[in-house]
Amino acid sequence: MGILRNKNKKVFVSGCYDMLHSGHVAFFEEASKLGDLYVGIGSDATIRQLKARKTINSQEERLYMVQALKSVKKAWINSGSGILDFTEEVKRLRPDIFFVNSDGHSPAKEQFCKENGIEYIVSERLPHRGLPVRSTTALRKECLIPYRIDLAGGWIDQTFVNSLAAGDVVTISIEPEYEFNDRSGMATSSRKKAIELWQTNIPEGDKEKLAKTLFCFENPPGTTYVSGSQDAIGIVMPGLCRLHYDNGFWPVGIENITDNDLLSWLEQRIWILPLYPRESDFDVMADTHIEKELAMQLSRAAEKCWQAIVERDAVLWGKYTTESFEAQKRMFPHMEPKGFEQMLQPYKNSALGWKVSGAGGGGYLIFISEKPLTNCFQIKIRRN
Repeated sequence: MGILRNKNKKVFVSGCYDMLHSGHVAFFEEASKLGDLYVGIGSDATIRQLKARKTINSQEERLYMVQALKSVKKAWINSGSGILDFTEEVKRLRPDIFFVNSDGHSPAKEQFCKENGIEYIVSERLPHRGLPVRSTTALRKECLIPYRIDLAGGWIDQTFVNSLAAGDVVTISIEPEYEFNDRSGMATSSRKKAIELWQTNIPEGDKEKLAKTLFCFENPPGTTYVSGSQDAIGIVMPGLCRLHYDNGFWPVGIENITDNDLLSWLEQRIWILPLYPRESDFDVMADTHIEKELAMQLSRAAEKCWQAIVERDAVLWGKYTTESFEAQKRMFPHMEPKGFEQMLQPYKNSALGWKVSGAGGGGYLIFISEKPLTNCFQIKIRRN
């Protein structure tokens, strides 16, 4: 039986709603079944902050289109910034329900609702009957350049770590089906440099040479802080990569796997939970403890993680991804986001392992699990 609309309840949703499409309309219709629907729209400035891009349609156009929908009672431009740009408007509206879809969920939104006595409902993205699933990212199609996720060993691509202990970084290249927030640990900075170089797609040619071109473009002579080469390689090389570093910025060996069966096995077991972008003043290098024994622990965990993936042992993969993350945190304590244990708690008994994307401090929580995890989404690994 469908949910009956309760006219006495106020339902709030918030988002960008750029390039309004049938997926947005179906989402609004689903939310409006719960009560009168109020929509907070991210400003142009907020979207530049979170997505590092301009909108296709201005905030005035987006407001006009959303407000014109029959399922929407009232819409406005949120006055704040960041992923909680709606706080002042919500406090004035005092809604009964905050409604989000799975890729719009974040623990920060859930905690805000808990603190303000608002029911928080996460819905899967449901298309209208007979229509395809739509997303703004898929419709824009202006850029096919991928992102990357490091599964274990991150920081070994830096000489101040691999000079203490040689070791591996394990990465996957992922299709841009989801538009990851800027400063989120998904190699968004390197991806922007790739877009400067190649506009919309990785060109044909020797992938290692292309990755080295991107790495050099991002790190010209005189660069103070060198961006790790795993970012460039993870973006350019498809599939799964094992990068072996030994006292240098560039790996001495690269092992690349594009076997479809293994990549499909990986995709089915990776779950992503959005957190929030890193704060602008975030400094992961503060209070570091970079020691040989910790570098060796990180190296051992990454090697075992690779072996577990190749052998398709999800339990050990999860164990060693977590061990890799714990070794990273011992060297770089600020990698752990604020409130991390509280965000992790609901998943500890079901996930096999976890880590925070990139250098931490926000971004995304990456889980390994053989069972679906609530409020998380999945990615597609790039094949070619």
